[in-house]
Amino acid sequence: MTDNYYILQDGEKTGPFTYNELIDKGLDINTRIASDTGSSWQNASDLPEFYGYFEAKGHYFPTEDNLATFWWRLVAYLLDIVALYIILSLIMVLIAMFFPTDQIKTYLENFDTKLPMNQLKVNLIGFSLSVIYNTLFEATPMRGSIGKKLCKMAVVDADGKGLSLGKAFIRNLSKFISGAALCIGYLNILWDEHRQGWHDQIARTYVIRQEA
Repeated sequence: MTDNYYILQDGEKTGPFTYNELIDKGLDINTRIASDTGSSWQNASDLPEFYGYFEAKGHYFPTEDNLATFWWRLVAYLLDIVALYIILSLIMVLIAMFFPTDQIKTYLENFDTKLPMNQLKVNLIGFSLSVIYNTLFEATPMRGSIGKKLCKMAVVDADGKGLSLGKAFIRNLSKFISGAALCIGYLNILWDEHRQGWHDQIARTYVIRQEA
């Protein structure tokens, strides 16, 4: 790590500054920096020595070393199935409390009479619940579902920031595309350079593992 850095301020090269002086100035991820060992300008977010500083500010940059593997993401997915089952069970309990038992019994008895349509409804409800569940958690400071949190993972954008509600919704709605063709969109994580599923590529998001 060099002792001298230069930054661009209003198009002018200023400096040199030490590492600590730059930290005291309150760097932004887009601050343009050059060192005394090279003439090229880079964003502060592209310099590894500043990763710790930006992580303390809530930026977790996706790098080759911290991208979550397919298998860790699979474990998180299985944990989320358990979490969603518990949530759905609680919803069913609430429904049973507010709807007459005979109406519920009649509906269940008639379920098989229109099986294809009813199965489609069940699949749609299940997918919608998954989208809502993951979207809400990814847009919170948790930056991921319960399963991802237990596996020390987070969903971030290219700048290492958490997702907005809109971006999280697009990401999770796009999972329909990832799963539509024999789940190839999910399997893409296995061979993709950035370990992204199709839904990650569409939303321009990354799943990383956090050691701490």
